[in-house]
Amino acid sequence: MNQKRIPHTFILVLASLFFSSLVSVAQEEVKSNEPSEKKEKKVDINILPVVATNPTVGVLFGVLPGVNWNMGEEETTRNSTALIGIYYTTLNQLFTSVRANAFTKEDKFNLLTDIRFNLNAQPTYGLGSVLDKSTLVGGGEGPSDNPYPPFQEQEMMYFNNFRLYQTVQMRHKKTNLFYGVGYHLDVFWSIDDRQLDLDAEPQRITHHYRYQSMKGLPTDKYSQSGLSANATFDSRDNVVNPYEGQLAAISLRAFPKFLGSTTSASQLWMEYRTYVNLVKSRPRNVLAFWGYGWFVTSGTSPYLALPAIGWDMFARSGRPYTQGRIRGEDLVYAETEWRFPLQREKNKWGGVLFINTSTASSRTENINLFSNFVFGYGGGLRFMINEKKRVNLGLDYGFGANGAQGLFLNLNEYF
Repeated sequence: MNQKRIPHTFILVLASLFFSSLVSVAQEEVKSNEPSEKKEKKVDINILPVVATNPTVGVLFGVLPGVNWNMGEEETTRNSTALIGIYYTTLNQLFTSVRANAFTKEDKFNLLTDIRFNLNAQPTYGLGSVLDKSTLVGGGEGPSDNPYPPFQEQEMMYFNNFRLYQTVQMRHKKTNLFYGVGYHLDVFWSIDDRQLDLDAEPQRITHHYRYQSMKGLPTDKYSQSGLSANATFDSRDNVVNPYEGQLAAISLRAFPKFLGSTTSASQLWMEYRTYVNLVKSRPRNVLAFWGYGWFVTSGTSPYLALPAIGWDMFARSGRPYTQGRIRGEDLVYAETEWRFPLQREKNKWGGVLFINTSTASSRTENINLFSNFVFGYGGGLRFMINEKKRVNLGLDYGFGANGAQGLFLNLNEYF
């Protein structure tokens, strides 16, 4: 299948048109809501057209409805948020998702939901954070991460996947501490490893096939199903766009065979975020930090269920690289973003500058964690659709090593 690439300038123009049209709609809504006596809506829905491009999807088109609501009173209950994604790509891929962070009345419970059904495709880059590694075991040619030259379709591994993650955490008294349990299910099936050719001389072996074979696991379908124990400290003043506060979370997940896992394993997720206000008179001038560690702590996780960038709950890590570009049995990710206003007094328009880094291990290849780091950086614009709830519309462009770059349209801040 030969796909024509859409030029870089066309993508930017198209994204700008979408951006401009949404800004116009938002401005009209602001004007129409000027009378202060008008009752504020408890539920806000914003629909964002999405255009993106990267080596994995070619060019992606879709919609991202964002929902923000409150289950109690603003003074005692945090706002809840949900993102519903429906995307189709020029490489005939389908991505659907529902991701929500909800708080019940008076923050008694925090509910985290991550549901996905995808007709997916990703290159099998292998494990560890080494970008110039061939997509074939022992291959001599490294892949390009630049989305604009002709796409290297032969690198692809096609698969379907379904994810259902649901966590319920109870608030400890009137504090910012939550704790509870969760269920986590990942199913991968119809795995078609396009590069694999066992009849060739010499054989063409992919990293996915080698890993699964070494671990004695199937290569065409597998699943990971289990329970988790979770604790979260969350003092952020706003879930979708914090100006101050911290978030610290830990999740220990066990995937036993008797719950439907192909093989028994356990994983540990640890995450920390903090927000530092740089100018007291302008709370939107913020330096934000995000880091997480994701580790296989026992047993064996199947290849596609291993820790990887872009597989976090809201799929926000790893700009500008493709989902799964960095994968390993251990993964550490860190990102810093400066968010600032572009107007002297108003908060409608803002900008961001970001830089991130990833490192991953491969225990089977003796590639240690922290032995190699991959960096990404970029910037973008923000337009605040709802000032009270701080709902942002964002347009970012990122760059990375090996020619990696990408255009991103999003609702809410990345973290």
